[in-house]
Amino acid sequence: MPIKVLIADDNSFIREGMKIILTSFEEFEVVGAVEDGAQAAAFCEAHAPDVALLDVRMPNMNGVEAARLIAANTKTKPLILTTFDDEEYILEAIKAGARGYLLKNNDPERIRDAIKSVHNNHDVLQDVVLDKIKAQLAQGASPQAAAPARAPAPSAKPGEAIDRSLFTERELDIMAQIARGLSNKEISRKLFISEGTTANYITSILNKTGLEHRTQIAIYYLTGEARVMEEE
Repeated sequence: MPIKVLIADDNSFIREGMKIILTSFEEFEVVGAVEDGAQAAAFCEAHAPDVALLDVRMPNMNGVEAARLIAANTKTKPLILTTFDDEEYILEAIKAGARGYLLKNNDPERIRDAIKSVHNNHDVLQDVVLDKIKAQLAQGASPQAAAPARAPAPSAKPGEAIDRSLFTERELDIMAQIARGLSNKEISRKLFISEGTTANYITSILNKTGLEHRTQIAIYYLTGEARVMEEE
């Protein structure tokens, strides 16, 4: 069965262009195209597409808030697809439950692979997005939108803002590789362990932190931010 995709973007040219691109791949069925976050959240509740492609800046409701509602109330997996790579958007989107953050300047095959990965319960965080967060930490700035429960020291390096006593050395190694953007297969090759063992370690990390997926592990390792959602 094709993967059912919703497109949410306030630019009609982008909506139609993305629809043409996705329908050129036999893996996808574009089931809807809407122009704001409120419409996206309502569509997902009514029609349950597999993946929702969300722009960040949209009228009425932005993509981050739409991702929060979609993740909380439906089985649809939100994927941010935008031109904006501001740190505040990235961190808020991941906290809201987005399964990935991708820029529109990617080629169609990369976007296709990202949608398929998210549909298969994997997470997508583009290298340039992680680099943005790393660069901000290296400059001694605390990410504006992170609001960490335990603020790291201004000079904290990746991995120093977390409570390392909670994890084994192997778990810390795996978290570091996830934060570098490596896949499970790449981590397994680098650490000379099986993919099943890597997956088991990741499950253990998720259980210890209360996080939900790999992208949040990367953010946690880099920033010390462990809250998945805003408290209601």
